[in-house]
Amino acid sequence: MQPVLQHCAGRVWSMRDLIERISDDLGLSAAERAEQIPSGGVTIIASRVHWAKTYLKQAGLVEQPKRGLVTISAKGRALLDRPDGQPVTLDMLRADPVFQAFLARTKPRKSGRSGDADSPDAQFPAVSPVSETPEELIEQAAGTLAEALRESLLARILEATPSFFERMIIDLLLKMGYRGSRLEAGEQLGRSGDGGVDGVIREDRLGLDRIYLQAKRYQPGNTIGSEMVQAFLGALVNYGAQKGVLITTSGWAMAENR
Repeated sequence: MQPVLQHCAGRVWSMRDLIERISDDLGLSAAERAEQIPSGGVTIIASRVHWAKTYLKQAGLVEQPKRGLVTISAKGRALLDRPDGQPVTLDMLRADPVFQAFLARTKPRKSGRSGDADSPDAQFPAVSPVSETPEELIEQAAGTLAEALRESLLARILEATPSFFERMIIDLLLKMGYRGSRLEAGEQLGRSGDGGVDGVIREDRLGLDRIYLQAKRYQPGNTIGSEMVQAFLGALVNYGAQKGVLITTSGWAMAENR
């Protein structure tokens, strides 16, 4: 927020130019300037500058004379001219009645429905967004939930039977758009002497291109090594197959086997 306020004290800025100027001040490389937040659609530096402007505007420290333009307000200039020279911080804004009113507007209602989803206080009261924007905090929360879901699903799969995992993989691939029915795809399941192949799916509507599957429900730490990969390749050769997919719940002993 401090660099945004200082630059706005000099002149009226377009947001695009202001983002470029602050990127220059920070010495960002081309790759850093292009880096996007995890969900995509906006660069990290643009997100940071826009949110800094939003907080400053809500505190009455900057103004927007026209859409896309920003400049300092009289209140912001008075803040910059203070003898102590303290930089603008979130704690400083929280002490301002105008900013407090903004936070009050964005807090969840008592009915349980949230107010402004962009408000850091509304959704993340225990996390200070001094160095992270609301989008980044949301991405972190979503990532935590996704990881928890992944771990929960893996635990459920490991508790089930190996045949359940094989059928689940076939269902997954069919849902991803591969052709055939569950019955057709699982034509190899349960057969003795299947040669290391657990199922077959069709890559095209006519069923001309078949993909052979092998599913290994292994506990974490029990990785797939080169011998098992080679055995699966041998099974594909025996079937005259051009394509195969080996899926496991664990991992790979060697990166080149992936």
